[in-house]
Amino acid sequence: MELVYSKIKLSNPRKPDLRPIEVTSLVDSGAIHLCIPESIAFQLELDTQEFRNVQTADEKIHSLPYVGPIRVDFENRFCFVGAMVIGNETLLGAVPMEDMDLIIHPAKQTLTVNPMSPNKPLYKIK
Repeated sequence: MELVYSKIKLSNPRKPDLRPIEVTSLVDSGAIHLCIPESIAFQLELDTQEFRNVQTADEKIHSLPYVGPIRVDFENRFCFVGAMVIGNETLLGAVPMEDMDLIIHPAKQTLTVNPMSPNKPLYKIK
């Protein structure tokens, strides 16, 4: 399976005077959280809420800033989440994807809104 990338917009809902940032994000339904580089957290003036411990693939444990809130926009969808600050690229994980009812189109290997609910997200709650 190829890597999937998609354009998303990130903004700070606490500071509406700051312009949103459009980024090309790695999309990974196997990851859980939104991860952003320090440069984006700085540009959006996001507040560090706490430090959270994470384990990377090399089994090392790191204490990372957890920032937010952050607004994520994709096409006609948006959500509010926190983000881990790590690395040099943005990673869109399962939590924001589920919140916006997005799917990875298997044949095209692209991120898209759920075709079963093209106008508004549909949530399964039980």
